[in-house]
Amino acid sequence: MTHAPVGWHVEMEFQEDDLHTRAVALLRLPDGNEVRTHGHASRHTVDANQPRVGEEIAGARALNELAMRLLAKAHEEIDEDSGRISHPIHV
Repeated sequence: MTHAPVGWHVEMEFQEDDLHTRAVALLRLPDGNEVRTHGHASRHTVDANQPRVGEEIAGARALNELAMRLLAKAHEEIDEDSGRISHPIHV
């Protein structure tokens, strides 16, 4: 049995000032649900102002939170469907 390919697109937005970067990750799932997460980064005043680095850190934190929320959502769905408690494996 073959299945049509499925694709997900994550949208990332950033807000920055001289010391802080805030990232928002948004994933729209095919079932109509949305998962939105946030990540933050702060620059120490003695560090060079490198906005891309702040975006990478804040973005990675938002994506990590997105991954954890998707795992929790999947296990809730497994539990509802099976009537048992599933146990997520953290890598």
